[in-house]
Amino acid sequence: MNSEQQKNQSSTIATPITFRDSVSTMDEAGKRKWVYAKKPQGKFTNYRTYVSWVLLIILFAVPFIKIDGNPLLQFNVLAREFYFFGNLFKVQDFYIIAIGAITSLVFIILFTVIYGRIFCGWICPQTIFMEHVFRKIEFAIEGDRNKQIKLDKQEWNSEKIRKKGLKWLIFFIISFAISHTFLSYIIGVEPLFKMMEEGPIKEWSTFIGLLVFTLLFYFVFAWFREQACTLVCPYGRLQGVLIDKKTVVVAYDYKRGEGTNGRATWRKGEDRKALGKGDCIDCKQCVVVCPTGIDIRNGTQLECVNCTACIDACDEVMEKVGLPKNLIKYASEENIAQGTKFEFNIRAKAYTAVLLVLMSVFLAVLLFRPKVRTEFIQVPGQTYFEKNGNVYNTYLFNFMNKTNDDISLKVKIIDPEFSTVELSDAVNNFHLAPREQRKGQILVKMPKSKVKGVKSSITIGTYDKNGNVLDTEKINFIGPSSPTIY
Repeated sequence: MNSEQQKNQSSTIATPITFRDSVSTMDEAGKRKWVYAKKPQGKFTNYRTYVSWVLLIILFAVPFIKIDGNPLLQFNVLAREFYFFGNLFKVQDFYIIAIGAITSLVFIILFTVIYGRIFCGWICPQTIFMEHVFRKIEFAIEGDRNKQIKLDKQEWNSEKIRKKGLKWLIFFIISFAISHTFLSYIIGVEPLFKMMEEGPIKEWSTFIGLLVFTLLFYFVFAWFREQACTLVCPYGRLQGVLIDKKTVVVAYDYKRGEGTNGRATWRKGEDRKALGKGDCIDCKQCVVVCPTGIDIRNGTQLECVNCTACIDACDEVMEKVGLPKNLIKYASEENIAQGTKFEFNIRAKAYTAVLLVLMSVFLAVLLFRPKVRTEFIQVPGQTYFEKNGNVYNTYLFNFMNKTNDDISLKVKIIDPEFSTVELSDAVNNFHLAPREQRKGQILVKMPKSKVKGVKSSITIGTYDKNGNVLDTEKINFIGPSSPTIY
């Protein structure tokens, strides 16, 4: 083996051993290494740009969309009201929110097991804002990678002050708009506009909160950047547990790229295969274009967010030198090692089945949720009393109208039919205003001769003015054999 081959082999062997010992954006002393990512261009970059446009439009448009007068999505934690697709959910509906949260968690796990961090590269708000908003503004003002490096190294002159000042001002304005958008998801656009009209002096507490979040967003996108994915985001740590050899990730085809004698620079006219050289010409374009500063040729890494910038950069180089594309591509470690295509494994199928079941349950609960929530509870400390040959139980009721319409209610015992509800017309024929909650008491009467045992079950129903069942609930009826509670 000649000295050049030994050098190539030692470099390809040593790199994987040492690159995992530290984060790519820090030097040996732990000091931050600023990432100057080259402007990407290519098929995947265009696709991701289109996806980012759609997601950004959805993000800023959703607070203005109403369904039957209700917000499409709103998370009013202060008022403990949540809206999903125009449906109102209160704290009492937390089980539905829990089902949705579990479904979302399984969805993320499923996609991580199968597709790796495709969520990070294509959908994550951090990536969308950083790469498709703030980074593009930076490219437009300061130029591409080399110009940014030159600008940062030069003294503070009029050019640097003008460019840096303009960039920071735009960053701050966008961060301010983002903080307002997120606030609209909490309190709604109408209250937000009202606060803006009243001014920061009257709404000083809200304004200070907005300013704090604006500075936080500005700090993340102007300085912290890829460190949010590397050091803060738990998903990056979680992927190490979920990803296996069958997971599809952005991967470097090391078999083709390294060949027999490793990668080597491009020389026109040479027969690389005859010399045992791989298709990788060691141009490092995949490195300089990476927004997290890694070398994808070292394999799957914590910092990689699967943004596909390296795929486009490598394909462009391969096209220029006349070599096949897809040296870097979407593939699993097993695909590259065995030369096979991606297939669903047993675990992926199991996750898919669980996800479909959870989504079906969630949609069923969401679509068939009663318009009026009814609750009947026996009065604490009371059992029953007898009068004129009948046994009476007292219950507390709690009604909540979850719609934007007035609803007239009636309460009736469904089973057994010989039981009745004794209420005044003022209570038994009342209406609920939109989103109104009403509490009170009802008496349930049952002939003593019909009472079966200490405790029996009865079904009580709530009806609208047209006689349609809005909700039903089973409650216990205490009979004479029950001990009296004092």
